[in-house]
Amino acid sequence: MQPLVSMQDITKSFSGVPALSGAALEIAPGEVHALIGQNGAGKSTFIKILTGVYRRDGGIVRFRDADSTISSPREAQDAGIATIYQELNLVPLRSVTENVMMGYEPKKMGVLIDWKAAHKRTREILMQFGIDIDVKAPLRSYSTAIQQLVAIARAVSLDAKLVIMDEPTSSLDANEVKTLFGVVRSLKEAGVSVLYVSHFLDELFEICDRVTTMRDGQTVGTRQIADTNKLELIADMLGRNIEDIKAAGMTEFSGGTSEVGEVLLQAEGISTGNHLVNFDLTVHSGEIVGLGGLLGAGRTEAARALFGVDPLTKGAITYKSKIGAPKSPSDAIKSGIGFLTEDRKAEGIVPDMSVRENLTLALLPRLTKNGQIDRAKEREIVAHFIKALGIKTANMDQPIRELSGGNQQKVLLGRWLATKPDLLILDEPTRGVDVGAKLEIQAIIRDYVAEGYGVLLISSEFEELVEGADRIVVLQDGYSVSELHNPGITENALVSAIAHHHEQEQSA
Repeated sequence: MQPLVSMQDITKSFSGVPALSGAALEIAPGEVHALIGQNGAGKSTFIKILTGVYRRDGGIVRFRDADSTISSPREAQDAGIATIYQELNLVPLRSVTENVMMGYEPKKMGVLIDWKAAHKRTREILMQFGIDIDVKAPLRSYSTAIQQLVAIARAVSLDAKLVIMDEPTSSLDANEVKTLFGVVRSLKEAGVSVLYVSHFLDELFEICDRVTTMRDGQTVGTRQIADTNKLELIADMLGRNIEDIKAAGMTEFSGGTSEVGEVLLQAEGISTGNHLVNFDLTVHSGEIVGLGGLLGAGRTEAARALFGVDPLTKGAITYKSKIGAPKSPSDAIKSGIGFLTEDRKAEGIVPDMSVRENLTLALLPRLTKNGQIDRAKEREIVAHFIKALGIKTANMDQPIRELSGGNQQKVLLGRWLATKPDLLILDEPTRGVDVGAKLEIQAIIRDYVAEGYGVLLISSEFEELVEGADRIVVLQDGYSVSELHNPGITENALVSAIAHHHEQEQSA
C-alpha cells in the first residue's frame, strides 16, 4: 500500500541555523500516527512544511502518491490536509455552523448563503460523532472539548484525508479525552489518517498505530506502538541509554535526598463545601507530600483552600505554628506560601507581558518603594532565575507568549521561587511540557526541597508522585482516605489505594 504522506530527507534552515536535517515521515492511509519529541526537536517546522506554511530547503514531499506543490495553508486545506492547532483557530463569537462552514458555505443562486442547508449539513457532520448541539448557538457557549470537536468537524466537512492534531487533549478533562478518542477512531474507520502530536505519551498507547520520534531536527526512528513502551520512547527523545534511565528512574526526583524537619503546615478536618470535606494533611520542611486521586477527588480544591483562595467552612489550619488559614492569596504570599496553578494559560501567565514582568509579578510589593519599582533589582533577580532555571528566551523583555510551554512553566516556577516561600504548592507542575523540560522542572523542585523548604505536589502522573513524594495522601470525593509512605511506594500500590476507595464508594 502506498503511503498517504511521504516526507524524505527534509531540510530547513532559518538565518543559516538548521531546524531540520534529513528528517523523514511516512503516514499510511487510515492510520493514527504519533509525532513526538522535545520542544525544539523540529515537529512544528516539519508540520508547517507539510501544510505549506514554510517552503522546504531540500527533500521530497509526496501526498496522495503525487509530488506535493502545496505552498500555503489554503492549498493544503483544498488538497485534503486539515490542521487543528493547540490554540484553536476558530471564531468564538460566531455560531457553530459558521465555524464549520466558513469559506465553504452552500449558496443559493450562486450568491446568497443557504443557511438552512448549512445548518443541516453541520448537524449531519456533528451527529457522525454523536454530538447533538444547537448549531446556531455561538461557539463560545460550549466547552473546550466541544470546540475541539467542532474544529474536527470542519476538517471532515472539507473532506480531509489527513487531520493533524497538535496537543489536542492539553485542555480537556478525562471524559472529554474519551470523547475525542472516540472521534479519532471514527476518523480512522472512515479511512482518514491522523497525525497526532502530543507530550502525553500514555495517550499514544491507547489511540495510535505507530510513532515517529524527532530529536535535534532529525528523525530518530519510527516504531509500532504495539512493539514499544514509554521507556524506549523517552530514551529516543532524550538520546539516552535505556539502562541509564532505568537506574536513575523515570523522573529527576529519584536522585534527591533531604532531611525532614519540623511541621510546617497542619490541616485538620478542613472543608470548603462539597468539593473538600474533612481533609487532613501535614507537611514538614524538607519533604515533598503528594496528593493522589482521580479527577474531581478534591486535590486542586485542597490547594486553593491552603492558599486562601476558597474560605474554610470547617476545620483548622496551622502554618508555621500560627493557627488560622490565610484569608486571601496575598495573605498566603506574605506568610510564605507559593501556589503554581494547574492552568498555566488561564491562571498563570499574562501573555502580553514580558518574561521579566511575569517572573516578578508576585514579588512587586517587595520591589516597590514610594510607588516606584526598583528596576535594577528586578532585572538582577530575573537574570538570576533565567540562568538558574535554564529559561530559554531571547531576552528578559521578550513576551512570554513567544516561549515554549516548558519555558513558560519555568518562568512561573521562578515567580514563586523568587518569593522564597517556605511552602510551595505545585498543581500539575509538569503538565503539557516535553520530557526534557519535565526533568529539568523536577530537578529544580528536588533541589528546592533539599534546601529545607516544603512542597505539596499534585500530579496526575503516578510515576511522578511515586518517585517524587516522601508521602502520598490519597483523596476521594474531598476526603483524605489513606496515606502511603516512601521508601516502598509503587505505582501498583498507589493505583490500588485509589481504586480500593473508589470501588468502596461505588458499592456503598
